[in-house]
Amino acid sequence: MIPLLTRYGAKLAAVLVLALGAVIAVNAVTDDPSELDAQHPSQAAAEQQAEAEAAYEEVRYLHVNYIEETAGADVATKVDALADFAADRAASLDSAQEDADQAAEEAEQAAEEAANAGRTDVDIPGSCGDYSGNKATGCALAQEHGFDLEQVGCLVALWDRESGWNELAANGIGAYGIPQALPGSKMESEGSDWETNPVTQIEWGLGYIEGRYGTPCEAWNHSEEVGWY
Repeated sequence: MIPLLTRYGAKLAAVLVLALGAVIAVNAVTDDPSELDAQHPSQAAAEQQAEAEAAYEEVRYLHVNYIEETAGADVATKVDALADFAADRAASLDSAQEDADQAAEEAEQAAEEAANAGRTDVDIPGSCGDYSGNKATGCALAQEHGFDLEQVGCLVALWDRESGWNELAANGIGAYGIPQALPGSKMESEGSDWETNPVTQIEWGLGYIEGRYGTPCEAWNHSEEVGWY
């Protein structure tokens, strides 16, 4: 009798360990990090303790029922009943693992999307030496303003679209110069030679972008969405 009870006890212990492991695995993968940050550590620990105790009570309750329902039955009946219970628990653990795997995959995808957020599909130069003329000047001035080469790529794409980097470019509604200031006379704040000096125009354009969009890439993204900046 003692060896038989020992075998039942061992099987119950194995099931309990698996059940508690499932609770911990699902918590570890599916908890929302932002929600956990908002909670006090002691609160999170208390919740995990409560869930573990609930899992224990479920296993203990089912095992007690098993003992009552199989009282007086032969050994084979008792073994079959316990095997059925173990199989049900194993199926639950498989389902929990599938949920955990899916949650991990979704978390990885979200992390990748976050890492790519704000990136812009433009040609990024290796250095300002990749350009000549007004573009080379714009690259140098953009870096003086603290923008990296990715931002330079956005600036080049933006002003390629607006003016082709032509300091004399004008359109029918009064926009003028490399940044297509509207009206062009706005650029006088950078110098009286705003009509012909590309440096004056570029400096004004960079200041406008910083003030309104923060970076050339944000200005480019806006232009991509609505057709102007």
